[in-house]
Amino acid sequence: MFGNITDVPGVKVGHAENSEGITGCTAILVENGAVCGVDVRGSAPGTRETDALDPINEINHVHGICLSGGSAFGLDAATGVMQFLEEQGIGVDAGVATIPIVPSAVLFDLFIGDPKTRPTARMGYEAAKSAVIGPFANGNTGAGYGATIGKLAGPQFCMKGGLGSASIAGKEGVVVGAIVAVNAVGDVKDPNTRETLAGARNPKTGEWIDCCAYLEEYVQSEALSGTNTTIGVIAVNARLTKAEAKKIAQLTQNALARTIYPVHTMLDGDTIFVLGTGDKTYPVDYLGHLATRAMEVAIIAGIKAADKLDEVESFKSIQIMST
Repeated sequence: MFGNITDVPGVKVGHAENSEGITGCTAILVENGAVCGVDVRGSAPGTRETDALDPINEINHVHGICLSGGSAFGLDAATGVMQFLEEQGIGVDAGVATIPIVPSAVLFDLFIGDPKTRPTARMGYEAAKSAVIGPFANGNTGAGYGATIGKLAGPQFCMKGGLGSASIAGKEGVVVGAIVAVNAVGDVKDPNTRETLAGARNPKTGEWIDCCAYLEEYVQSEALSGTNTTIGVIAVNARLTKAEAKKIAQLTQNALARTIYPVHTMLDGDTIFVLGTGDKTYPVDYLGHLATRAMEVAIIAGIKAADKLDEVESFKSIQIMST
């Protein structure tokens, strides 16, 4: 196993980055189609095609998911993923055209790098074209390239977020994988020890600014709405209905609540997609439990792997400074 979401059969992942904009996108491809559900828990989301995933609606399978930086501008990246899949003949047969279904979610990464340079359809195409089954780097990769966290006291106190992925093998052959881009307004803490790993930090003194304590004292956040979010995907080699996929997405949001403080705020757009790629059924609560565990590991992996970028410190860089 590679220890990432491509351990789930039928899932490929590719990335594209732009160093000038310090931004990027990640394409998660399911070329054979997958049942998909979504849960949007944050109050400032940037999404595309999520209405199609409602269990009452007609579309039953998707062919990819696009996670992107660039705020709402980054939704263009999903068009490139669609273009690549269309060239491969992958999508819904509409008679006169084959239409790939590619839901998308974006994060705001315009604080660092050139804010006028955002993921484009071309970048989405490149990410999809590069998608493979196998290892890839966590941290400053794809949609997590320009991600930052700990902005509740103001973006000047932020640290580096990042992209993380993980997988868990359960009983009876089930495999659950997670991929996530962490760009939260809050701090990221170890779910077992509650130790702060990265978040709001005074760059001059090196002191932590606990985001929850800050909110209690000052009432009002210094962060701007729509400038933060955690977006991710769970994949499982199980047969799911759209309603079951949505429920697992809801359960997976527990991983964000166990690692990000505060989370699901008016300033975040937290969005989780769930893909079912298999033909064997399992209890939804069991899959939700494994999905939550995998997402926790992915969040922490993304934070611990991120490198300092554009003078924004990371978990790794402050560890080096403290030794």
